[in-house]
Amino acid sequence: MKSVEDYLDNAQLSKHHFKAMFVSGMGFFTDAYDLFIIGIAISLIAPLWKLDNAQIGMLGSISLVSALIGAVVFGRIADRFGRKTVYGVEAMIMAAGAILSAFSPDFTWLLLSRFLLGVGIGGDYPVSAVIMSEYSNKKDRGKLVSLVFSMQALGLIAGPLIALGLLGLNINQDFSWRLMLGIGAIPALMVIYLRRQIPESPRFTSQVLGDTQKAAQAASKFTGQNVNLKSEESPCKKRSNLMNFFKNKNLIITLLGTAGSWFLLDYAYYGNTISTPIVLNALSSAMTLQSKILYTLLIFLIFAVPGYILSILLIDKIGRKSIQLIGFMIMGVSFLMLGIFPEIEKQIGLFFVIYGISYLFTEFGPNTTTFVMPSELFPTEYRTTGHGFSAGIGKVGAFLGTLLFPIIIASIGFNRTFIIISAISFAGILTTVLLKEPKGESLENVSNVKTTRSVKNET
Repeated sequence: MKSVEDYLDNAQLSKHHFKAMFVSGMGFFTDAYDLFIIGIAISLIAPLWKLDNAQIGMLGSISLVSALIGAVVFGRIADRFGRKTVYGVEAMIMAAGAILSAFSPDFTWLLLSRFLLGVGIGGDYPVSAVIMSEYSNKKDRGKLVSLVFSMQALGLIAGPLIALGLLGLNINQDFSWRLMLGIGAIPALMVIYLRRQIPESPRFTSQVLGDTQKAAQAASKFTGQNVNLKSEESPCKKRSNLMNFFKNKNLIITLLGTAGSWFLLDYAYYGNTISTPIVLNALSSAMTLQSKILYTLLIFLIFAVPGYILSILLIDKIGRKSIQLIGFMIMGVSFLMLGIFPEIEKQIGLFFVIYGISYLFTEFGPNTTTFVMPSELFPTEYRTTGHGFSAGIGKVGAFLGTLLFPIIIASIGFNRTFIIISAISFAGILTTVLLKEPKGESLENVSNVKTTRSVKNET
């Protein structure tokens, strides 16, 4: 006799897994596009609206603040009332935020629209990651959750391409930035219906709701195969309690590892990525906006995209923890070299190689694994809660990095700023050692959950 969990863990990789990956991944395409396009849009908005530095900083970082709210709130709701309760709702919020941003008549409207957008982005993190994790088999789980996250790469590429296209057409700048922001609604609108059609997670239904019959039905609907129970006996319900979460020593240690690593990664990554035009300007103030966008795109294509691909290919072989440790280490070394050798910035080719290597091992490293591991290490009744807190705290790091990076560069200079980012990257090694390695383990084993449900797989 097999449990629903056993059935899911040992299922062959199929088109149903890739369908769930696509539906979840389109949210991350939207997340990446919306979060990073604002850096380009601000370059057009600031002179048109005569924004000061404080307004520019707020506009670039407000979505990251509200992403904390979205991640924590949606993460808790999904653990209390089910993943399906909120799956698709966060995509509606993202679409609304993007559309309202495009029609902004003034700074306040745009700021509030970006705040709303961030709530949807934050809410998408825990639900999409956990939906994919809970439907995955244990052999390919890392690959499938990484594929969801890797859609971020397409969003990072799409933003500069669209910006270059609009600027190349010599479209009015006011209309251009509105198009850039409004286009972010399209992928979110595309998947709302599909997300609402995905059945509730069988693991949540079985372990939290205590209904093995419905769990088997959900597994059958997802796979298109019959999953019939041998016994109709259902376990007790295991509704999550937030106080119990914070009283559990093992969960807190796991949270320190997942949230701490994500905070440190996002501080370095978002500050660096959204401020890439500032970095390029420090190298050469004569660069045009189009040149800066093109260089940013080339860095993503040459270094970041291979990093995502390596993560997908190797995460179930090398393991998440090893990849994260290697990534933080090489990020730290790369940023340290940029910091302690000021002559590198005068050799643009060498600078881009070292800067690009930091991107390669960010993607083939903690940018992917900090998303994957929280979807595996927490028990089912706290899985989206744990992921939501991890993602939300990560976005606090992203907010601080985005806000402080240009200020620090202006205050202490280009090289010392990279030394700070190097130290932050090395600190990620310390938070990573707190985590277990989930590679090849069932979600129940890695989160120390025992299941007693029994089902029979009939195909």
